[in-house]
Amino acid sequence: MSTQPKPASAAIAEQHKSYLGRLPFADRQDFEDATRGLIARREPNAVHDADGNVVWDNDTYDFLDAEAPDTVNPSLWRQSQLNAIQGLFEVVPGIYQVRGLDLSNTSFVEGDEGVIVVDTLLSKETAAAALALYREHRGDRPIKAVVYTHSHADHFGGVKGFVTQEQVDAGEVKVFAPEGFVEHAVAENVYAGTAMSRRAAYMYGAALARGPQGGVGAGLGQTISTGEVTLIRPTDEVTTTGQEATVDGVRMVFQMAPDTEAPSEMLIYFPGFKALCAAEDATHTFHNLLTLRGAVVRDPHGWSNYLTETIDLFGGDAEVVFASHHWPTWGADRVVEFLSIQRDLYAYVHDQTLRLLNKGLTGPEIAEAIELPPALENAWSARGYYGSVNHNVKAVYQRYLGWFDGNPANLWQHPPVERAKRYVDCIGGADAALAKAREAFDAGDYRWAAELANHVVFAERDHAEARELLADTYEQLGYGSENGTWRDFYLSGATELREGQFGTPTQSAAGDVIGALTPTMFFDAIAIQIDGPKAWDLAIAIDVVVTDTDERYRLRLRNGALTYSSASQDDEPDVTITTPLRGLPAIALGGLAPERLAAAGVEISGDASVLKTLAGVLDPGDPDFAIVTP
Repeated sequence: MSTQPKPASAAIAEQHKSYLGRLPFADRQDFEDATRGLIARREPNAVHDADGNVVWDNDTYDFLDAEAPDTVNPSLWRQSQLNAIQGLFEVVPGIYQVRGLDLSNTSFVEGDEGVIVVDTLLSKETAAAALALYREHRGDRPIKAVVYTHSHADHFGGVKGFVTQEQVDAGEVKVFAPEGFVEHAVAENVYAGTAMSRRAAYMYGAALARGPQGGVGAGLGQTISTGEVTLIRPTDEVTTTGQEATVDGVRMVFQMAPDTEAPSEMLIYFPGFKALCAAEDATHTFHNLLTLRGAVVRDPHGWSNYLTETIDLFGGDAEVVFASHHWPTWGADRVVEFLSIQRDLYAYVHDQTLRLLNKGLTGPEIAEAIELPPALENAWSARGYYGSVNHNVKAVYQRYLGWFDGNPANLWQHPPVERAKRYVDCIGGADAALAKAREAFDAGDYRWAAELANHVVFAERDHAEARELLADTYEQLGYGSENGTWRDFYLSGATELREGQFGTPTQSAAGDVIGALTPTMFFDAIAIQIDGPKAWDLAIAIDVVVTDTDERYRLRLRNGALTYSSASQDDEPDVTITTPLRGLPAIALGGLAPERLAAAGVEISGDASVLKTLAGVLDPGDPDFAIVTP
């Protein structure tokens, strides 16, 4: 099979012409806003880690300085051009942003003597580069505080590129975060972290070649950096809307917005600057209600209500709104209109999905039927570059009704391989099914071609012609996608079919994230690795004593399930582990081997062989699991 990308088909080229005819491409306001206040670009804009590996290179998107080719949806091309604009920008005098150094932005709010950093990018290396760019042009102001707007890694992972743990411990730097930040930041990256990181590699096109036939951007930003993810625990927790803090003369007013774009999220108003930081709740795209990498379904109804509250609290006073992605919007009236468009978008999709599901339509049916009102359809900030109307509708359906659509035929389906074998046999064999798939491909019905060719690949994994046609089909679907993450998913699937699996380039469950585990979260992280059938006949009792918090837990492995309790126990454990809180990461990262635990300062009393028994039934996740093949 050739590994070379193919040109766009006539059907895709014709589809792109329709976008040019119906969307307001003559409106250049976003380009004016995205370049406004530019102080300096970072040239060259490549970032390396300590070993010399490239962890970020925005210059690889220079090809975007051209007209959209047939291989990229022109609407996505426009969004990627905007996202690729990089440098240090003045939002208003005293507030500055670095954009184009990671998937997200980092913002600097200057105080009397120092500076407050709002969100820290994903990697320590890109964060350090952003800080250096800021200081080159604004001076070596000391960092007085860091603010995490929410619990996603691209907003806290670069923190150690700005400050050290020692500075925070000494009280030199405060770290603000919304209530529940640590729990959600760690849980998302540890519990389902392996699967989410593997799927995120698809979602952000991490392994795609950059270019008109490869990665052009993920809609929310260009892609993710691949450096070291770090974390420093917050020193100050924000719990209520209206809560205020003043640091270095800068007054901050917080608005809580939990369970919107993240389970732990807040917006920040800076009255002295008349500037609103919208975190990730109002950006220049329709955001995800269920991200393709996987997450808990978000609440669009609550999201829209929080944006109404934002307008009520700060609308009319705020003269600029900036976010942790994309570019700011200036002018009091434009700020309110921008927030209103975003608010109406989430409310409309939520309400219309419920209206139609109550008429008996299923998620896929609603996704095909729903239409946005013209004002939203033609608003660039409401286009589906990251989330999409199609998959967000399905997310709303899932939030309220779950995976089952009510049709008994879908209640107990065969799994993919067995279903594929039966479909292929019913059609008349692999070659006959493939012929039908090719007919669909030639007719430009790529959705049906993908379904048929996928059945052949899952029925006969090594069927070379089926793999090649499926790769070609995914490629055309990617070329046609307005949504950046859809394009990345399709082209990543084509890449793995042609070249083999590329694994997980970025692991978000890094050492600092593991180090933030509470004892109970640590126990949960072990429990989800238990190979249940292998542990059916085991009965183990382990006590864990955490010395610096004076806590004692009993872990029990019975019937293949590891449970725990902090209640006092009458019976003796098989083994006791005694450790300070900081020893838990050593257990998580180094394993349960008694000699390793002893080397990490963890005390063991009782039958140490029990730990080896427990270790023997642990079955960690696979960061290279198959996605487009069985």
